[in-house]
Amino acid sequence: MTKQQNNNLVNPWERVDELERKGYRIIQDPERFCFGMDAVLLADFAKAKEGEEILDLGTGTGIIPILMYARYECGHYTGLEIQPESANMASRSVQYNELEEHICIRQGDIKDASQQFGASSMDVITTNPPYMIGMHGIRNPQEPKAVARHEVLCNLEDIIRESARLLKPQGRFYMIHRPFRLAEIFSMMVQYHIEPKRMRLVYPYVDKEPNMVLIEGSRGGKSRITVEKPLIVYDRPNVYTEEILQIYGKKDGNGS
Repeated sequence: MTKQQNNNLVNPWERVDELERKGYRIIQDPERFCFGMDAVLLADFAKAKEGEEILDLGTGTGIIPILMYARYECGHYTGLEIQPESANMASRSVQYNELEEHICIRQGDIKDASQQFGASSMDVITTNPPYMIGMHGIRNPQEPKAVARHEVLCNLEDIIRESARLLKPQGRFYMIHRPFRLAEIFSMMVQYHIEPKRMRLVYPYVDKEPNMVLIEGSRGGKSRITVEKPLIVYDRPNVYTEEILQIYGKKDGNGS
């Protein structure tokens, strides 16, 4: 695709950000919701294998499918997004990177995802869902940032219920969330027969409380969980740890 053709995919109010992964870029609207570290960490934590069907629930900008394909270069990815503008932007990012054969974006509601795609149709589910419960602090529930951060259009049970229906037996479920909801998350996963198998807590600093948690589950898996070593984000203010730099593709040459 020529530079002019790429430019035609980007609206004047949008920006194109470098992902430092094989030259891939992503289109974002600063007035809506731009991806953050949580999406990058989840894309690094999740795994994909040859021939697998991977579905990203609430894909937003499409960042997780793009990053995962850049890392694994295998599997077929679908991003499901309820907001038409975000779905359109994600789709244009896929075109911008000429990844249409590997990634598709669908507009639709997480709450009926299993009806859209069919039961037991996915090998892997990824999701970076809204973390906050209820409407606290929301001025306009329809604002893209409110939808991304608060359980306005779907809640934790919707996501886990539909994931359980969508996954094949032994299919894998990957999610990033907040530690303060960990008991609820595990309880809900077990209720819907997604057994927690792997967990990693993310700490802003080594001496602070964790503020994110990465979780892997298996549909119908046996009861056994591995707790991985902590992931520390900062060595000191504004200075990332070596591991975070590697995750962002800054240290190993794979991001070029």
